[in-house]
Amino acid sequence: MGGTGLEEKGWRRGLLVAVLLGLPAVASAAPEPDEDAAEGVDRPLEVSGDDDADKPRDAAGDALAGAVAQAMPGGSQGPVMGSPEQVAEPNAPVPDAAVPGKKKKDTGPKADTLGEAPDEADKVDDKGGPQQRIRVFGRVFARGAADERQKYERDLGIESARVGVAASLSNLEAEVSADLASKTILKDAFVRLADDDKRLRLYAGRFKSPFLQRSQESAWRLPIQERGLVEDYLTETNALGGRRLGVMGELRLKEAWGLKFSAGLFEGGEDATGKRLSEDGSARLSIRPFKFLTLGTSTYLTQVIDGTKQYATAADAEVTLWGLSVTGEAAVGRLALGPFQSQSLLASWTVPVGHEGWAVQPVVGAEALQLQGGIQAEGHSVTGGFNVLLADSFKAQLQAERALRPGDVAPALELSVQLATRFR
Repeated sequence: MGGTGLEEKGWRRGLLVAVLLGLPAVASAAPEPDEDAAEGVDRPLEVSGDDDADKPRDAAGDALAGAVAQAMPGGSQGPVMGSPEQVAEPNAPVPDAAVPGKKKKDTGPKADTLGEAPDEADKVDDKGGPQQRIRVFGRVFARGAADERQKYERDLGIESARVGVAASLSNLEAEVSADLASKTILKDAFVRLADDDKRLRLYAGRFKSPFLQRSQESAWRLPIQERGLVEDYLTETNALGGRRLGVMGELRLKEAWGLKFSAGLFEGGEDATGKRLSEDGSARLSIRPFKFLTLGTSTYLTQVIDGTKQYATAADAEVTLWGLSVTGEAAVGRLALGPFQSQSLLASWTVPVGHEGWAVQPVVGAEALQLQGGIQAEGHSVTGGFNVLLADSFKAQLQAERALRPGDVAPALELSVQLATRFR
C-alpha cells in the first residue's frame, strides 16, 4: 500500500502545481495510476541508478521541481517586479509592471515652456501636480520653401534649433534657452518669483514682452509656420514687442474669470546711429469668461521715460470648441512712418486619427495692414495649410501663402513644407 500512498501524494502535488502556476503540463506529468496498484498489488519503489540518488523520488516531485525552476528567473533575468527583493513589506502593493495588462497612465499633452508660451505654462499651475525640478527641453524645425519673389528658388535649412534648461521650485522658476539656428542665439534667460498661491509674480531677465496675442502663442502650437505679416512688421521691422531684457509684474486671479494682468519695463531699441534709447513699456490684460472663450487687450509704448514716440494697442479674442480654434486680433497705433491699422484672423481644426496620438489639422488665415501718413501703403495675405501631428512630439506642415508685404510691388505666392520635433 506504500506505493499507492506515494502515487496519491504525487497526484495532489501535481494538481497543486497546475492550479498555482497555470502549467497544465505539470499536471499531465504526474504518473497515471497503474492497473496493478488499483488492484491492491504492491510494487517496489524504483531507485535511480545515479550514485548520488540514494533516496526514492516520485514523478510528481520531479515535475514540481522542474516547474518551480522554470517559474523562477535565472541570474540574467533580474528580480521579478513585486518580488521580496523589491517589496520590503509583505503587505506592500505590487508595482503596476507586475500586473499583466496594466499600463502606465497617460500624462497628456506636454506643457510648453514658460518663456515660449506663458499662458500655456500656467495650466500646469492650475492642475497643481508635481513638476520636475530640473528639465531639459529642445526642438528642431527643418523648413523648405519656394518663393515667387525669388523665382521659386528652393530654400532649405534649419529654421529653429532650440535647446534650454528650466528649473522649478515652490516659489521660484528659472529658464535659459538658446536657438542655435538664429542670429541672436540667446532667447530666454530669466527668473520668476511667485507667492504660494501663484497670484503675484515678478519676472526679471530676458523674456517675451506682453504684447500681441500672436506673439504670446508658442511656435510649436501655432498652426502656421511663421507668425504672420502683421506680427513680423510690428515686432521685427518696427521693434514693437518681442523678447526684451526687463522686469515685469503679474497679477493672476483664477476666480475672477481667470483674469491675468501683466505690465513691465523693457530695454529700449536703438536709433539710426546705434544709440540705445530709453526704456519701453508694455502691458496685457486677459480674461476667460467661458471655458471656450478668451478675451484680451495689450499695448506697447516706446521711450516711456523720454516721451512716447511710437505705440500700438491691440484687442484679441480666441474661441476653442470641439477641436476648432478661431483667433482674431486688431491693432492700431503709430509707427515711424505714421499711423497704422491691422487685422488678423486664423482658424484651425484638429481632428484625431486613430488611437496612437495622430491628428490632422487644416488651417486657414488672413491678415491686412494699412499705413497712413506720409506714406500710403498696405499689406495683406491669405494662408492655407495642412498639418499632420503625432503625440505632441512631431508635426509635418504643408503651407501656401499669397501675400503683398510692405515694400512688395505685387502679391506673390510662397510654398513651404516644415518638419518639426521636440523633446522635454
